[in-house]
Amino acid sequence: MNSRKEELEKFRKLNGPLIDVRSPGEYYKGHMPNSINIPLFDNEERSIVGTVYKNYGRQEAVIKGLEFLAVKIENIINKLFEVINDHQLTSHNSQFSDPTLKIYCARGGMRSQSLCWLLEKYNHRSVTLKNGYKSYRKWTLDSFNKKWEIVVMGGKTGTGKTKILKLLRDNNYQIIDLEGLAGHRGSTFGGLGMKAQPSNEQFENTIAEELKGFIKNKKIFVEAESANIGKCKIPHEFFSQMKSAERIEIKKSESNRLEELIKTYSIFEEKDLIEAVLRIKKRLGPQRTTIAIESIKNKDWKSVCKSVLEYYDKCYDYEKTGASNIKILDMTDIFDDQTTLRLINEYMKS
Repeated sequence: MNSRKEELEKFRKLNGPLIDVRSPGEYYKGHMPNSINIPLFDNEERSIVGTVYKNYGRQEAVIKGLEFLAVKIENIINKLFEVINDHQLTSHNSQFSDPTLKIYCARGGMRSQSLCWLLEKYNHRSVTLKNGYKSYRKWTLDSFNKKWEIVVMGGKTGTGKTKILKLLRDNNYQIIDLEGLAGHRGSTFGGLGMKAQPSNEQFENTIAEELKGFIKNKKIFVEAESANIGKCKIPHEFFSQMKSAERIEIKKSESNRLEELIKTYSIFEEKDLIEAVLRIKKRLGPQRTTIAIESIKNKDWKSVCKSVLEYYDKCYDYEKTGASNIKILDMTDIFDDQTTLRLINEYMKS
């Protein structure tokens, strides 16, 4: 079986759909972004093939794998050609009319190569990734060891850091929205209204993809975070750079912060807000917990936010401990985009 193999960099640049033929479990744990999962084996079948390989060797494992494939090969081929047809319909350039299928498995072995061999029988171009997803993960982890020009955007809860990052992105600054990629805002309320969190491995992959698109010596803005954002953990090497990076500390009045928090959280269901409060009841204490829950039921949003603000301020002060190279940026009563951009630009030049 002599399917064409390419190193990661060249593999990426080829035009055509990206196909991951690993099991759904492997795919969920981590995959190349924008890849389409067309598994040769489901989770149970993969486990069985692996057990056969371990106990009886490669030949027996291949035979067992072929048994599983025999009953589903037509369905797999149909899915592949659906992907090809969809790609041709959405491609506006004639050079994409006959795309090359980019196929990868765990290590660039039997699964991806066998599918390429099959596609050859249909006279369709395909290529496998040398060393498979393993090579992609190596690239991901290596990217965090590079030196990046990071600027951390800090500020207590309600200072609008996420909005500022979005504004910077819209104005062609390099930013990484770690909370957006993690699907969580990092607090007990952080999962409200957010998409489901990815696996930690996939979180790392998406950060690496963001870094890949950046100009190397140009500043990258990120929001100040704890090491963990919900169940996702910021890569250790990247987080170490964040801790030593220059830092803009956004300052706003308590009334500004309360207004921001009310706009953010008052839209959510009562039961979800109460559950979030109960998750931190030991830290809030019985009195503040009771006040917060009663205020939620009465839709007294100002009291809700006030009852948890002191707790989050203490958490933030702890997170900031050890940070140096901090520049305070007072943005009290500043809400318009142009003034915000002007202040950021002035900081950049100072």
